[in-house]
Amino acid sequence: MSSSTAASKPSPIAEASPLSLCTREPHVPADRLVAEMVPPPRFDSVRFSTYIPDPNQPSQTDAVRVLEGFAGGLGGAHASGAGKTGKRGFLGFGRSKAPKTPAGPRGVYLDGGYGVGKTHLLASLWHATPAEPSLKAFGTFVELTNLVGALGFQQTVQTLSGHRLLCIDEFELDDPGDTVLVSTLLGKLVDAGVALAATSNTLPGKLGEGRFAAVDFLREIQGLSAHFRALRIDGEDYRHRGLPEAPAPYSDEQVTKAAYATAGASLDDFPHLLDHLARVHPSRYGALTDDLKAVCLTDVQPIPDQSTALRLVVLADRLYDREVPVLASGLPFDRLFSEEMLKGGYRKKYFRAISRLTALARDAQGLVTA
Repeated sequence: MSSSTAASKPSPIAEASPLSLCTREPHVPADRLVAEMVPPPRFDSVRFSTYIPDPNQPSQTDAVRVLEGFAGGLGGAHASGAGKTGKRGFLGFGRSKAPKTPAGPRGVYLDGGYGVGKTHLLASLWHATPAEPSLKAFGTFVELTNLVGALGFQQTVQTLSGHRLLCIDEFELDDPGDTVLVSTLLGKLVDAGVALAATSNTLPGKLGEGRFAAVDFLREIQGLSAHFRALRIDGEDYRHRGLPEAPAPYSDEQVTKAAYATAGASLDDFPHLLDHLARVHPSRYGALTDDLKAVCLTDVQPIPDQSTALRLVVLADRLYDREVPVLASGLPFDRLFSEEMLKGGYRKKYFRAISRLTALARDAQGLVTA
């Protein structure tokens, strides 16, 4: 090929090549796991005042009212009667001093389907609770179990026992071992005077019976059930309420061009990314997405098996939390999971992933130029 011919052929390569998720193998120290137990970036600025209840669903308005009152009741001294030690130390389990516990349950459970704003409300509760950020913790069930794995059970109890509030998003009811572990941890924290708030997924065998899980949740946490007030939140998935359909997938060329044109974007072949996720622990998926401005994926294909599907769900959650747009070619996101998967035990997780990836695909539309 002559030099003139080569020069006339446009190249998508800009000054710098895109990043690649497949080249990242982050290692997350335990102290980062603790420091990052705050609402994710997507929920930095949410408040009860920014939650827009569906006028056809009075339970949404009721939930805001109850949670505002719950947050207001968490002011003042730590409920155990003990002050913060200055370090995250053990705060007197077994002391004879009677806890100064407010009247009523010390926990709330937000019960509703995906997309009704449970995480928005949970984060709003965290923000509204009158305490310093170091006295409040917010994380997913997976992040909490990762913290126990990193610190050990007793150190995790010591770390969290001086907190005013612990918020747990997406409490995993489908792993009996982890459920018992976290329930035991929460029992210790309740004894120390920590207030609790949680949302959860649905047990595998119950998915055909509806989208609500309060009975399952309260049964699985056994002795803790008396500490929780369940708030049912009815409604449709807000991410699709009055919004246009998800954009159709783009071509490989369009996705590649956008990746090269967008500073801080990553570009990966979807099957290769799925292989890479198997080599990175899901607790590191947040770090995997550090500093990304967009994720560009080529050749999106059906998910081959359930283990791979569950890993993709975690990645979708981390991308959604961090508001990272996703631009893709290949299969539409609503065809990622097989009919068998969408009818099985993890159905709710897969529909949440589809919902969130669809929202991120809309956010990515501005990356494509004609």
